Amino acid sequence: MRKYIITAFLTISSLSFSQKKIDNLNFEKVNNNLPVNWEIFGNGKAKVFADHTEKQEGKFSTVIESDENNGFKGLALKLPENYAGKQITFSGYIKTENVTDGFAGLWMRIDPDIGFDNMQSQGLHGTNDWKKYEITLKLSPKNTEKIVIGALLSGKGKMWVDNLKITVDGKDITHANIFEKKLTKIDFDKEFDSGSKISNIDLGKNNFENVKNLGLIWGYLKYYHPNIAAGNYNWDYELFRIYPKIARAPASQRDKVLTEWIKGLGKYQTSKIAEPQNFKIKPDLEWITNSGFSKELTEELSKLKNAKRPKANYYVNLLEPVGNPDFKNENPYIRMNYPDEGFRLLSLYRYWNIIQYYFPYKNLIDEDWKGVLTEFIPKFVNAKNESEYALASLEIIGRIHDAHANIWNYNPSLEKYFGDRYTPIKLTFAEDKAVVNGFYNNELGQETGLKQGDIITEIDGKNIDTVIKNMLKYLPASNYHTQLRDISSKLLRSNENAIHLKILRNNKKEEKTIKTYKFSEINYRNEDKEFFKMHSKDIAYLYMGSVEEKGISTVFDQIKNTKGLVIDLRSYPADFVVFSMGKLLKPNSSDFVKFTKTGNGQPGLFTFTKNENLQGSGSNYHKGKIAILINEQTQSRGEFHAMAFRTAPNAKVFGSTTAGADGNVSKIILPGNISTMISGIGIYYPDGKETQRVGIVPDVEVKPTVEGIKNNKDEVLEKAIEWINN
Repeated sequence: MRKYIITAFLTISSLSFSQKKIDNLNFEKVNNNLPVNWEIFGNGKAKVFADHTEKQEGKFSTVIESDENNGFKGLALKLPENYAGKQITFSGYIKTENVTDGFAGLWMRIDPDIGFDNMQSQGLHGTNDWKKYEITLKLSPKNTEKIVIGALLSGKGKMWVDNLKITVDGKDITHANIFEKKLTKIDFDKEFDSGSKISNIDLGKNNFENVKNLGLIWGYLKYYHPNIAAGNYNWDYELFRIYPKIARAPASQRDKVLTEWIKGLGKYQTSKIAEPQNFKIKPDLEWITNSGFSKELTEELSKLKNAKRPKANYYVNLLEPVGNPDFKNENPYIRMNYPDEGFRLLSLYRYWNIIQYYFPYKNLIDEDWKGVLTEFIPKFVNAKNESEYALASLEIIGRIHDAHANIWNYNPSLEKYFGDRYTPIKLTFAEDKAVVNGFYNNELGQETGLKQGDIITEIDGKNIDTVIKNMLKYLPASNYHTQLRDISSKLLRSNENAIHLKILRNNKKEEKTIKTYKFSEINYRNEDKEFFKMHSKDIAYLYMGSVEEKGISTVFDQIKNTKGLVIDLRSYPADFVVFSMGKLLKPNSSDFVKFTKTGNGQPGLFTFTKNENLQGSGSNYHKGKIAILINEQTQSRGEFHAMAFRTAPNAKVFGSTTAGADGNVSKIILPGNISTMISGIGIYYPDGKETQRVGIVPDVEVKPTVEGIKNNKDEVLEKAIEWINN
């Protein structure tokens, strides 16, 4: 549903105490039987109107009613200010009647792509009396352009909404502080707001070298020159000013122009940089001396290595206490779905240099990163439309081999590329085969004629191995198994109303024509699983996808004398309980992890921190066997928990290699509002052993089989139970 919320634009308006009133949150003001100030949006023929007979309080509520199963309709209200604080909560009362083929909910969005929730995961459907609901999003005032709230009905049925409230950090929004951005020199630089004025970039041999070298130098200056770090220049627009001066210039003239450009950025202080200790990665700066630059240009660039740089760069800060980079003040240029040549070049330079200086796993990229810059210059410059630009961005994101990296916000061209229609079929990979593993909607799934355990061999006349091979470069992930995990949700997408499949069932070939649906028609529902249950009378089972820290002590009081405990990490842990839960698994403290971090003093230098330890709980720890279950769904927080929990004396890890993407994430925005992320700090075992790309390697490898899937077996769990019982 995220794609249905229309994005608009606001200028970021300084901390202030007076604010504009947010009117008609209780729908008491009505005109022509519609709530005043509220915008109505969506598709289909659903009706929206004020209701004076059924309301939660006051005289009126607002109703959304639909008799269509494939549409949606919503209410939207743009908040008048940008608010200072940590989080914003939107609450209200909802009543429903016969909601099917979709859901009802409140929704809130912070643009550009800072936060979004529409209650779809809560699955509010059917008939329900008045009840209060709420959603909470983290605030990012410096980056926020707009906050929008509303209500939404997807599918058939009727919903009433009333008595809405908004709070910031627990205070009513009427008492919240307004955030105003302090204007800088950069904010007053408007020369290229409507375009870069760069076109027809020459990629012939001579000028290609100019373009490549400019990318290296522009990014190095961005992070190493103190006056740029201080925010004295709009560095995006300086690119558009310098490029025309070196375009098609011979090397000697180019180097002279670049030398004078650097000198014109102003003076700075230098100091001797100490030789790094306990480092994992050194900055890659050898290109300064081996690129064949003139003596004067080489000297200017080399001198910058020893510049005194501020701790906080205008374009990047290191977040405390973790130390992952925050790429702040990067303009998303959200109006540019298809940026012009200059802005596309900027996009490549921005992303490439962030990886060059702030990606903690740059050493694990399988190729010379400078060669990637060379390869992608023509792909970005020559991208003929929005789709080619998005695919070029997605492809270079995939080259860093990080499962945290992808294009995470809704992108219409990518949606069309992969197919904007879906099937209700769940796929998984077993024995290197694409296997049906259930349905997202059982009723629609039964109509397909497919069964659990069926093997997909062809899709629309194309061998599935060929389909997978062609898609891999657009599937960013840390390892191949995680690529297969992610491709499973894309293989059966299409822009057509049906897809034709060839399958194997019990070693016999069959053909099926499968209907496709709009996303809202399938009514995806997340499976609700309890955190704790007894698998048998003396073996406990904990599903970490539903863990809550507040309930852990109570659960462990009930299970501390069981002979076995299964901790299922084949999902994303719902809460961060590494330390509170981990100490209950072991008697004594032990080291389990260490990190690498960089800083703005020497971008690109990553050094190790000291080891972090996990405390124990003395004689009160769980003394039974502990089986930890993992697979390719175990990623990031899940992998971190597995690293900690396996240090317990009676623990053993079962399953298959995890996603191989650990560490706090850092968000990156590219022109055209393309949103991606990277793992922002390096995660290592205490001995320095890698976790990125490698993942958490199980003690006992168990992978699902086609036969096991067919018979609805959990073979990993069965192996763990067998070990506990033996």
